[in-house]
Amino acid sequence: MQTSMESEDTKKIQGMKTDLNLLLECLKYQMDNAFSQKEALVTIHSICQQNSNAGLYFREIGGLMFVKDLAKSSEHSMVKEAALYTLGAVAEQNVYCQQTLCTSELFEDLTWFLSNNDSNTNLKRMSVYVILVLVSNNRTGQTLVRETGCISVLSQLFRTVLSKYELNLSDENVFQSYQLWSSVCSTLCVCVNNPQNDENQMLCSSLFPHANDWLINCAKPEIIRPICSFIGLTLANNTYVQKYFISVGGLDILSQVLVQLESDSHKTLSSAKLAVVVTKTVDACIADNPTFGVVLSKYHIVSKLLALLLHESLDSGEKFSIILTVGHCTEDCEENQYDLFKSNGLPLMIQVLTESQNEELNKAATFVLHNCKKITEKLSLSLGEYSFDENEEQLKDINMKEKNLEDYWKKAKEILHRIEQLEREGNEERVQREKYKDYVSSMNINIQNTLKHLHADSSGGGSKAEDRDKSQSRKLQSYKSHEVMSKACTNDDQMKTLLKSANPVNACYRESEQNKTLCKANSSCNQNLREETTFEKKNFVSQSSDHIFKHPTPIGKNTKQQLPVTDPLTLCSDIINKEVIGFLATDNCSKILKYRCSGCIAVGKSLNSRTFSKLLHSCPYQCDRHKVIVEAEDRYKNGLRKSLICNKKILLTPRRRGKLNNESTTPGGIKKRRIRKNFTEEEVNYLFNGVKKMGNHWNLILWSFPFQQGRKAVDLAHKYHKLTKRPKCVAP
Repeated sequence: MQTSMESEDTKKIQGMKTDLNLLLECLKYQMDNAFSQKEALVTIHSICQQNSNAGLYFREIGGLMFVKDLAKSSEHSMVKEAALYTLGAVAEQNVYCQQTLCTSELFEDLTWFLSNNDSNTNLKRMSVYVILVLVSNNRTGQTLVRETGCISVLSQLFRTVLSKYELNLSDENVFQSYQLWSSVCSTLCVCVNNPQNDENQMLCSSLFPHANDWLINCAKPEIIRPICSFIGLTLANNTYVQKYFISVGGLDILSQVLVQLESDSHKTLSSAKLAVVVTKTVDACIADNPTFGVVLSKYHIVSKLLALLLHESLDSGEKFSIILTVGHCTEDCEENQYDLFKSNGLPLMIQVLTESQNEELNKAATFVLHNCKKITEKLSLSLGEYSFDENEEQLKDINMKEKNLEDYWKKAKEILHRIEQLEREGNEERVQREKYKDYVSSMNINIQNTLKHLHADSSGGGSKAEDRDKSQSRKLQSYKSHEVMSKACTNDDQMKTLLKSANPVNACYRESEQNKTLCKANSSCNQNLREETTFEKKNFVSQSSDHIFKHPTPIGKNTKQQLPVTDPLTLCSDIINKEVIGFLATDNCSKILKYRCSGCIAVGKSLNSRTFSKLLHSCPYQCDRHKVIVEAEDRYKNGLRKSLICNKKILLTPRRRGKLNNESTTPGGIKKRRIRKNFTEEEVNYLFNGVKKMGNHWNLILWSFPFQQGRKAVDLAHKYHKLTKRPKCVAP
């Protein structure tokens, strides 16, 4: 199957190469037939669009350079247009073809086509298209378009192609001229940006006065969109060009256009979308120079943007652009900050911050709130400086809004404080978790090394074994010092529990991230003494020998010979120490190893709390130490399970919880039967309406209508079948 597919692909590639060779020969031998050459060029274009490798092969056989020479030397206009269109399509499809065509010779030919008065509109459009493809994402093309003077010709076309401000796009000639002008705008945008080119931005800034005239005299979307794109990309990240644009009155004109579009946005949706485009251009002008926002305060742009933000048709990306522009307007301009407060903008930003799930929107709203911190301190002074000429009702509304500003700002501060607190807590937990992991890993390594040395010493004999026994006993004593618990601390500042242990059980408890409470009772005592030992992962600290508290001896009335009841973990550690001492004292260790339990043998294995517990429960030869461990673990689990069920803290599904309640309330394990509830007339109507709308989807019907509590999907199905079987029953 795979070989057949490969053979088909090979046939297609061979067919493509054969077609391109034949078409190239047709171009060479049909120089007198313009129509045939045009058809061949169109076919080459379609082949290159269908196969990405066709352009490379066409370049390898010399077809790309031949088409370029044909566009220059042909006497027929339609052949030139088809040749230029084919060159642009191939270069756009393949970057290697773009680099091959990106030469000063081709740019000079294209400049001549654009500046020649005999060239028709279509030929100029094809020339502009080729320039656009060669310059796009190509710094070399941006340099050549400037050095060959092509950008000057494009600037001249930008000024002269459209001579009248009143556009009648229904006229074919005017429409073709508009298409050429729009292509020139797109090409100029590519020349100055992506990548950014400061020199080309300086050259294109000379077109700002002409662009301002078009914005003033023609408010059609077909003109505003291309001009705003050109201005925004020419201004981007260039302070000198931004200052020049403001000096020629560009920011004032954009503000006037924005005010007009915002007033029209309540009538038409297109005006709202177009106002967002102008807003992005204004933001590009003031983003690097927040002081330019003073120009916008004359037109109350902030209040206009807030009104535009409430438009329902805007998506999250458009709202983000508006809020970001408001942030740049209020970053270093008190007039705009006051305009934001007066227009009820602060609660709007808080609403965006609390309700929106978009991270970018939240960042932009937080940026605006940070900008308003300064004005809150000067708000009382600033309110007295402003005088209003509105009537009394408007003044009352303004005063009410200003009184509520403090409450809104308090809410904003609480939100920001909450966000910072959550971030701080997350960082602290992360640091403590890393420290705890390092501590646990170091303790586990020490435990494993100690036990390995014990086994190595047990297999050896003589004086070396005695020396090693002494060293190991010292290590065990150091580990025992960490097992002692402090119970006699009376001050609130002192910790309730200190526990350090080197046995596997305590390691398992240290791996837990939740608080665990161990409850124990002395059966020999008449008084029920409960000792709670709280293990908390975050409160583990390293304890030196100077701060060790001894465990108090329990007091009991009965004096039977038995071990004093202590903490299971301490008891386990004592048994471990005794067994190790006895193990070292024996001479013949091989016989003991044969009958030892799995927990004693599996020292070098990687175990956790769950696998170690399973290993102990499955072992038939449990030693005294591991028997105590298993019994303590089972006793703890049973007590924990009972306490959770009694306190109703255990998480169960509703069905399982219902079963648990029934079993706990009914004696003898007898399950209660459900109370019979007859269907009311309303429920019958709900049932038939649900079947009409949803069919036999009983769960959907059950959740879509307010049936009585306790109804199930099976009840609905049985009831419906009973009702439909009756001959007199008719669905309402």
